[in-house]
Amino acid sequence: MTDLTVSTTPDQAPDRTDEVRHARNKTTTSIVKHVLMIAASLFMIYPLLWMLVSSLRPTEVIFRTPGLLLTDFYIANYIDGWTALSQPFHRFLVNSAIITFACIFGNIVSCALAAYAFARLKFRGRNIFFAIMLITLMLPWHVTVVPQYILFSQVDLVNTFWPLILPKLLATDAFFVFLMVQFIRGIPRDMDEAAKIDGCGQFRIFFSIIVPLLTPAMATTAIFTFIQTWNEFFGPLIYLTKSTNWTVSVALRQFLDSESASNWGAMFAMSIVSLLPVFLVFLFGQRFLVKGIATTGIK
Repeated sequence: MTDLTVSTTPDQAPDRTDEVRHARNKTTTSIVKHVLMIAASLFMIYPLLWMLVSSLRPTEVIFRTPGLLLTDFYIANYIDGWTALSQPFHRFLVNSAIITFACIFGNIVSCALAAYAFARLKFRGRNIFFAIMLITLMLPWHVTVVPQYILFSQVDLVNTFWPLILPKLLATDAFFVFLMVQFIRGIPRDMDEAAKIDGCGQFRIFFSIIVPLLTPAMATTAIFTFIQTWNEFFGPLIYLTKSTNWTVSVALRQFLDSESASNWGAMFAMSIVSLLPVFLVFLFGQRFLVKGIATTGIK
């Protein structure tokens, strides 16, 4: 009988070897990438870790032993820092929370309405106004500080929260308007036409159709607004001069004194406390942040 068995081992051996080599190279590349990313992450997070460790050390020891090795926990910085200023620190946290949530509400409502007008309504000069709005993205906020301060001073709003909140109610953040315009343009117009046939007006279309679909972009706006407003220093420093109205960022500055000893330990401790809301918002809101940016056409 003729033996029809054909040996394929010599032909398949090189292919198998190439596959193994390719798998090893891929694994090695992946390990190297992860090691580099971990190293970069540790390098970027080192200042935060150092501040956390320094908040648990006495002030006189902070700059004497700048490493991350912590021998004991000195929690007195958190106790002293809470009452070290003219007002309890929770007062500054409440002030920042009031301003921040008011700015979030103002940005979401005003920017959504402005974006709907630019994306859906037809009116004379729409493209020109939209171009002017985009140009304001290149205009530094500091350019308008002096005229704004004069305006709010004349209407007696200095030392109130309104100079920080009122601009957000007028859709002055062009980036968020543009973000929502891009999102609304991705919503099919057939839904608007169907609603018009059913007798819906523009406001009904906006609140019943656009707003529910606009949730990812609105969540992105809320997260960015929270981080930006909570950490803002220049605006509150100008408009809020009374200690009862200070925000967290202005209050932290008061721990430093150019004429006497600065309370670094208490400042680091309260800095950690003030960072917790930002950390929690970013931690629980990052999936909305990524989804909102990914679905607006911004790459």
